[in-house]
Amino acid sequence: MISANNVTLRIGKKALFEDVNIKFTEGNCYGLIGANGAGKSTFLKILSGQLETTKGDIAMTPGQRLSVLEQDHFKYDEYPVMDVVIMGNERLYQIMKEKDAIYAKEDFSDEDGIRASELEAEFAEMDGWEAESDAAMLLNGLGIDTQYHNAVMKDLNGNEKVKVLLAKALFGNPDILLLDEPTNHLDLDAIAWLEEFLINFNNTVIVVSHDRYFLNKVCTHTADIDYGKIQLYAGNYDFWFESSQLLIKQMKEANKKKEEKIKELQEFISRFSANASKSKQATSRKRALEKIELDEIKPSSRKYPYIDFRPEREIGNEVLAVEGISKTIGGEKVLDHISFILGHDDKVAFVGGNELAKTTLFQILMGEMEPDEGTYKWGVTTSQAYFPKDSTEEFNNDLTIADWLTGYSAIKDVTYVRGFLGRMLFAGEDGVKKVKVLSGGEKVRCLLSKMMISGANCLILDEPTNHLDMESITALNNGLIKFPGVALFSCHDHQFVQTTANRIMEILPDGTLIDKITTYDEYLESDEMARKRTVYTAQKEEDEN
Repeated sequence: MISANNVTLRIGKKALFEDVNIKFTEGNCYGLIGANGAGKSTFLKILSGQLETTKGDIAMTPGQRLSVLEQDHFKYDEYPVMDVVIMGNERLYQIMKEKDAIYAKEDFSDEDGIRASELEAEFAEMDGWEAESDAAMLLNGLGIDTQYHNAVMKDLNGNEKVKVLLAKALFGNPDILLLDEPTNHLDLDAIAWLEEFLINFNNTVIVVSHDRYFLNKVCTHTADIDYGKIQLYAGNYDFWFESSQLLIKQMKEANKKKEEKIKELQEFISRFSANASKSKQATSRKRALEKIELDEIKPSSRKYPYIDFRPEREIGNEVLAVEGISKTIGGEKVLDHISFILGHDDKVAFVGGNELAKTTLFQILMGEMEPDEGTYKWGVTTSQAYFPKDSTEEFNNDLTIADWLTGYSAIKDVTYVRGFLGRMLFAGEDGVKKVKVLSGGEKVRCLLSKMMISGANCLILDEPTNHLDMESITALNNGLIKFPGVALFSCHDHQFVQTTANRIMEILPDGTLIDKITTYDEYLESDEMARKRTVYTAQKEEDEN
């Protein structure tokens, strides 16, 4: 159990949290939600002891071990992957290293023998002999191949490092687990594995995530941060949303009845206060009027952008034909004779763990990269807008937001351009901010503004939900659902994929393509996925043996 008792945190004159009291108990998974800037990550740092409170304290059951998902992907670059995972249980790792140091001595003394015996007993008590196999199972579950288990961290790519740090946090059955955006940079298979792990995890979990499906799947409770307070709800994200909306509705209805009563009392008092025979009744009603208090209904700090992709031209029957495209990068064949034809109603989700292949295909289709083999052809009625995974160069200039977006607009009118920025929550003086100083979420909203203002009827989006808060993800999700054109996208948000796509394409590790006209949930239950699971299970059993 871990609890916050009268916790206040002030940053300068601003109170980020004010007298917060909340208890997180064993056996429950708590989704910590709130708008960007509400303090979700900050509150996790307070719980973990990384930040001192201005007032109040954090209490934890004595003897319990707390584990945190770390965010520094370069911290362990010089360490072997297996060591990093086992570091998740710091005491166990210390014992292993001390044991190794003692046994490596040439002049092994009696004192060394006694110390080694003590360490061996503690090591066995902590199931140390199972440590490497437990760590390997976590790594395999998250999609890290056995060949990398003894590699050095610096030899892994960014996504693989994220998975290792997640395995480190999960290792050793911690009593309290704090996870800040654990699904970021995970492929959908790894997210599904993590969901099952947390569902079967019997201790306390507190998780921050923008993935609505993930929160609905794993959370037993929802802790909502709004205006420096934390309100606890029993239930997952959807239950919180329905409950919070119902509460607001009930408060509004109660206020409406109170306002009608106030009006009725005021009219009586006004009419009869000067009437001697009615004066006592008027006085009685004045007292009743003074006792009526309207419920304070604070507007939520959450803000929803308005995302609406409107094509300037209706798309024809010929959209895109891809024939035999192959591409090798760094000696690895990421695309192997990829072929497909798009129809004018297609919204295609590219899924699976082959991140480089998806990005490469999108770059080829946008003319940013040449295929080694094969061809592609866009229909004459099509126009394309692209959301790249890496937009660094896009914002490497001294332009203001307004000037940057004007450069992509056919209409150069300032009011017209600012209208698009306003929809994406860039109001007033925000338009004169330099694009190079924007946060990750602000850059994403700029890119979506650019796509909206383009009027394109074919959209290609490579991981557009990265860096977005829940409200922006919901707005983008709804915008793509009602978009009357063609969309090709990759995304790790299960609900986003399920509700948007009517066609699923998966580029397998060997560069070949599975193409199905189906929803994502139906695809997960298909024969292809069953076959993949069989192959994966067989490989896992082979690795363990």
